[in-house]
Amino acid sequence: MPGPPTPARPAGPDDWRGQLALAIRRAEDLPAGPAFDAARGAAELPPGPQGLRPLSITPYYLSLIDRDDPADPIARLALPRVEEWTRRAELSADPIDEERHSPLPGLIRRYPDRALLLVHGGCAVNCRHCTRRILGKGNIRPVAGAELGRALSWIAARPAIRDVILSGGDPLLLEDDELLSVVDRVRAIPSVEIIRLGTRVPVTLPMRIDRGLAAALAARGPLYVNTQFDHPRELTPEAARAVATLVDAGIPVANQAVLLHGVNDDPAVVEELCRGLLRIRVRPYYLFVCDLVRGTAHFRVPLDRAIGIAAALRGRLSGLGIPQLVVDLPGGLGKIPLGADHVVRREPGRVILRAPDGTLVDYPDA
Repeated sequence: MPGPPTPARPAGPDDWRGQLALAIRRAEDLPAGPAFDAARGAAELPPGPQGLRPLSITPYYLSLIDRDDPADPIARLALPRVEEWTRRAELSADPIDEERHSPLPGLIRRYPDRALLLVHGGCAVNCRHCTRRILGKGNIRPVAGAELGRALSWIAARPAIRDVILSGGDPLLLEDDELLSVVDRVRAIPSVEIIRLGTRVPVTLPMRIDRGLAAALAARGPLYVNTQFDHPRELTPEAARAVATLVDAGIPVANQAVLLHGVNDDPAVVEELCRGLLRIRVRPYYLFVCDLVRGTAHFRVPLDRAIGIAAALRGRLSGLGIPQLVVDLPGGLGKIPLGADHVVRREPGRVILRAPDGTLVDYPDA
């Protein structure tokens, strides 16, 4: 599986290529401190039946970790832990059945009107809760050259597909000319109306985004960026500048957070995250229940608690800042919203509704 691109020239930590070159990939190279002890302990264990997801963390993202905090949420997002060896029957390597929905290498179609293209195999930071654990196996692998051409022809032959998502790995780890070439080839398909980029680069490698790239992408719109901020501490000045570069160029940016135990399973943390996103002009879009992916048992949040966290935002936060709580169903059946039931009961000519503060309201029905 291809990894992040190798720098073509010497680059420092302020350059995105330099950040990738300096990324830490071995637990023994992590700094000293309680925040890193769990990662070193996991690395010392013999390989388990499923193995650990490889470690990769950029110096920038590493700097967000409080090294004196053994429960640091950023460390929990990015560094391996012994709990990843926990086996549970309901957890799998391909929880949303992407392989079965892949007609060609690098192409996934789970919905009638959209398709997803895997255009890169690496990430700046290997998130511990990653859903696509099977990346690099079977059809779930990045494509280029003739394989990309076949995938694009397949999309073009199906005009019901109006929305193409570029994903991976992370598409923004492609060099500008490579990324823009893919976007141009997708844009050339007459039936494709919008293009989306799924990327965590604004969070983990914000120096990658510059005005030239943002302007070039905006010129190829309608184009949208979906990113993933999971904790308010990720909303740094550097991340805000990266987002501003995209938004100022005319590219809408939305956020798809994942609800994770020990990271953000607290209404106050999610509220702070959503308020911070609005301040930097990112629309909180989805709040995902963590997928049933192998190695993430320690991240699971009970559905009742997830619903309670989402419900706690109502009345405290502008509707503009409330993400939709969703679960991506096993078997590739798609996303469904979850929510507190505000309809208490129905009676002739009226419905009893529950307000955010618990008050029951007698509401006239049509």
